[in-house]
Amino acid sequence: MIILSIETSCDETAIALLKAEETKSGVDFEILSDQIASQVKIHAPFGGVVPNLAKREHIKNLPILLKRALKEARLPLGSRASKLDAIAVTYGPGLEPALWTGINFARELAKKWRVPLIPVNHLEGHVYSALMQKSKFKIQNEGIFPLLTLIVSGGHTELVLVKNHLNYKILGETLDDAAGEAFDKVARMLKLGYPGGPEISKLAKFGHRMSINFPRPMIHSKDLNFSFSGLKTAVLYKIREMTQTKFRSKKVKADIASSFEEAVVDVLVRKTIKATEQYKPRAIALGGGVAANDKLREELAKKFPNILLPNKRFTGDNAAMIAVAGYYRFAKSKNWKSSKNIKATGNLRLSKR
Repeated sequence: MIILSIETSCDETAIALLKAEETKSGVDFEILSDQIASQVKIHAPFGGVVPNLAKREHIKNLPILLKRALKEARLPLGSRASKLDAIAVTYGPGLEPALWTGINFARELAKKWRVPLIPVNHLEGHVYSALMQKSKFKIQNEGIFPLLTLIVSGGHTELVLVKNHLNYKILGETLDDAAGEAFDKVARMLKLGYPGGPEISKLAKFGHRMSINFPRPMIHSKDLNFSFSGLKTAVLYKIREMTQTKFRSKKVKADIASSFEEAVVDVLVRKTIKATEQYKPRAIALGGGVAANDKLREELAKKFPNILLPNKRFTGDNAAMIAVAGYYRFAKSKNWKSSKNIKATGNLRLSKR
């Protein structure tokens, strides 16, 4: 089957076309097209994503990306309805004005082409992203479940036990700021560019990781929850202690960035270790935008040599991962009925549904 997928949860407009073929041992996938339009330059002057600007850009980009995707996948305009089996669209979590643009666009296409419309949880996409290494890949039916997935992004930091396809249990989550959000806020404190995560990581390479002993919030707590607000505040106080002359030093900023990154990664790795000890998963995976962070990947790989790390191409928001999650939603019900009442849900959580 062929699925068209649409992703507009934040500031990336994305459309993908995915071919899926079920086999005895699993499902063979092929990404026929994976189109993304970034809005980084538009939001950079504001230091963060402006929802109405994101909505405007999504409306402008969606028709353009659709045309490109159909052309790359070699689906002629006249025959696309007969070759397409379903449309998957992100309905949350994310910025609701942005989500609605994708939902409305997908709804019109589904109606026009008379194909089922599948609502997909954005976080489900990040769960599956760790299993996507190339344009062609296979997801086995057995051998990976239960799967422990660490999702780390700008809006979420969660440890999720995936018992089977579409069956999730949230083991721990952030009680305040997500790790990616903390990266962005500290980047602003250091007067770095946007998005902050990559800028912090670049600068951290020139600093000494143990130069500042920043706190590791909740690292010794018995549960698997996270908190990064206190760490962010500790960085702010450290900066306020410095004179302007000292703060302008690139070496000092690099030490702050490096020590901050070390603290975040330390917490994420320690909590993941604790989760594996408690739940004994068969496999461990990493997903989300912060999954592109080299330090995090390196430290997790040291502790878990067989960890499933996503191709960096699929760490950020993309429609290919939404298509994969959409496939499993569609395959779960043999008599799938198009979801006509899809609503954008900004605070959507993972569930067993």
